[in-house]
This record gives sequence, structure tokens and C-alpha cells, in this order.
Amino acid sequence: MTPRANPVSITLSGCRKTFPDGTRALEPLDLEIVSGETLVLLGPSGCGKTTTLRMIAGLEQPDAGGKVLFDSADVTALPIERRNVGMVFQSYALFPNMSVAENIGYGLRIRRRPKAGIASRVREMLALMRIERLADRRIDQLSGGQRQRVALARALAVEPRVLLLDEPLTALDAKLREELRLEIDELLRGLGITTIYVTHDQAEAMALGDRIVVMSEGRVAQVGTPREIYQHPASAFVAEFIGTMNVLRGNVRDGAFVTGAGAIPWPEAPADAAEVRFRPEDVRLAGETPHLSGKIVASVFRGDRTRLLVDVGGEKPLVLETGTRSDFARGNAVGLCVDASGLIVLPEAK
Repeated sequence: MTPRANPVSITLSGCRKTFPDGTRALEPLDLEIVSGETLVLLGPSGCGKTTTLRMIAGLEQPDAGGKVLFDSADVTALPIERRNVGMVFQSYALFPNMSVAENIGYGLRIRRRPKAGIASRVREMLALMRIERLADRRIDQLSGGQRQRVALARALAVEPRVLLLDEPLTALDAKLREELRLEIDELLRGLGITTIYVTHDQAEAMALGDRIVVMSEGRVAQVGTPREIYQHPASAFVAEFIGTMNVLRGNVRDGAFVTGAGAIPWPEAPADAAEVRFRPEDVRLAGETPHLSGKIVASVFRGDRTRLLVDVGGEKPLVLETGTRSDFARGNAVGLCVDASGLIVLPEAK
């Protein structure tokens, strides 16, 4: 493992971005990124996450008044080549006319490092990414996963102060994406480098992020750890963008949340709760004395578990998973119990 980095903190202050055609890509953004953490920018296409990343890189300038600080140094006016950042793109952006080793050493060559030092650093990066045998291959001879490893090695070779990754796994198949996600997580935690990772994939965000910034329409919807974002979403958008969320409408009466399909005991219920949300893991099939009654509308066998969609009279079926090996037929009546500790009432739903 290459030595741990000397990480920097990053501060974005009043960073708004308006393009020449008048398009507002980013509303004024204030964000503190802790030195050494992996911060994930998560959201749907067009939410402003890549614009934020490019602003940190120096590829985009904020509107007048916006500032980007590395530690206490103002780098707002510095171009990317003077910020000492490493960047990995979804498209890899490797040079097809160079070998793997030449690609990895490119950034060192343009910095006019000694040849012996470049060769040594390239060997170190090849070993770090476990691609020593690929050193002399052309880029067009590599698989997608191998190309991504080369792109990571090239970004890290220059010992950047900050590592920026823009949807680096999107082009890969599901199995390879999972493998590389685990490798990247291990790599980043070993290096201790400040990392900003852009993705629209919630599983990647949950697996890699020390903290997640959920973005929507050029604004920050919520910042928190994966657990905070998942268990305590700040809005309906965050609740439904992260994981699967069930929704029930009803009212509170006699220490329970009452719906047309039954009542969920809930002594601590807010008196004005008219809509509650809960995750699939907070609902289970019940034998006697169920809280809710419904009918199965779909059953998806996943080997170690079965995902059920149950109609209880709401706008959408409830989603739950069970580890039982039973067959579940569409139309079967079932009873459900809901754990009241998992019920969430959001400001928009009050």
C-alpha cells in the first residue's frame, strides 16, 4: 500500500453556477468537506453534482462571490493543473496511443519528474492496483474493469491532494461494479485521501461514503452519514431516493395509526400525523393479530429471500421481504405487522 496521503479539507462558500445561456446549474452552495473523508455527491441526472465536482477540480468557475478553499488557501482562480487534484472519469479518458505504464506515468512526465522516479512510481501504482501484468498492453486490449484500474492508478500516481471520481463505475456490468466498489473502498480507506465521489447509484453511495450529500435541482437536500440519510431522511425526496420506502395515509387515534387496512399500535404517534413512511425491513408477515390486512399483488423470488408487494388499499402496494421458503401466490390474503419504531413522519406530510 502506498503511504497515506496528507489530506486537505475543502470549503465551498456561496458557490453558484450559471452557464452563459442562462441555465442555473447550481444554487448558492455552502459545503464543508473534512480532510481525509470520502464524500459522495448523490442525486439524479441534472441535479448539480457533476458541476460541484468540476468546481472543486477547477474545470468550472463559480459565479461572482463564490469561493473554493483547500484548507485555508483560496484556490477559486486556480486552474486544475495548479490544484494538484486527481480525477477519474466515467469514460476513463485514457490515451489510446500509450501503453498502460505510459498512461500511468503521463502526469509525472508533464510535471518533469526524473525518469527513475517516474519508473518507480509507475511500478508502485501497478502493484497497488494489481495490474503489473498489464504494464505493456495497449488500452484497446483492456477490459472495462482493467481500464478503470489504470485510470485510478494514473490519478493517484501524482500524489494528489484530492481525488475526484465522476461516475467511475457506471459503464461496468453489475458483478464487476460490485467487485471494483469493494476495491475502491479498501483503497481509499488505506490511503486516507480526501475524496469526492459522484454517483446516481444509492448502493455505491451507501457503501463508499463517510458522508453523503443528496442533491436535487441544484440544491443540497440533505447531508449526513449513510445511516442518518437512510434512517432519518429530511424530506420526501430523500426518503424515496435512498432505498425503498413504504407510504401509508391515515390518522392517529387511541395510540395507533389507523388506516383502512387496520391499525398500527404507536403510543408515541404525533397527534397530527396523516402520512407515515417506513422501510421494507420494518414490516413483516404476521400470523395472529396482524396490524394490517392485504393481498399479494406480486412475488419476486431472490434465492435467499422473497420480495412481496402487498395491496393494503393505499396508492401503492407495500414492499417487504421474507426469508421463508414458502410459495406466495398472487391474490393470497396476508396479515402484516409494522414496527412502530421505524415509522417516519416528514414535514411535507404533516
